Amino acid sequence: MKLCSACLLGVKCRYNGESALNEKVVALLKTETLIPVCPEQLGGLPTPREPAVLKGDRVITKSGRDVTENFMRGAKQVLELAKLFGVRKAILKQGSPSCGCGRVSDENFSGGAAKGYGITAALLKENGIEVISEEDL
Repeated sequence: MKLCSACLLGVKCRYNGESALNEKVVALLKTETLIPVCPEQLGGLPTPREPAVLKGDRVITKSGRDVTENFMRGAKQVLELAKLFGVRKAILKQGSPSCGCGRVSDENFSGGAAKGYGITAALLKENGIEVISEEDL
């Protein structure tokens, strides 16, 4: 049993109201139980929502609104689900300020990338849960 970014399974929960359907992730459903999660929604943010990036230890939207607390609340909810189900591994959406695994969107909203872990990915990792991206499959 693994946690999985819901957008990778086709759920339209990304900031732009779209999914990031990934056929490799969907194929895993034939052999594994995947628990879909969207930390941003669990943290109380709507879909669609304004794009956000990590700036230091804060999450800031394109218009400058600080949504760090929403991202932290969602990350804690995902961690609670992992503990509840005894999950030891998560497949998360690369590049996301929540789910990025080694790479997140750059601070300038330019479409570039920066090294780092998203809020949820980092919290899971700190709690002994292996995190990989869809690119690692």
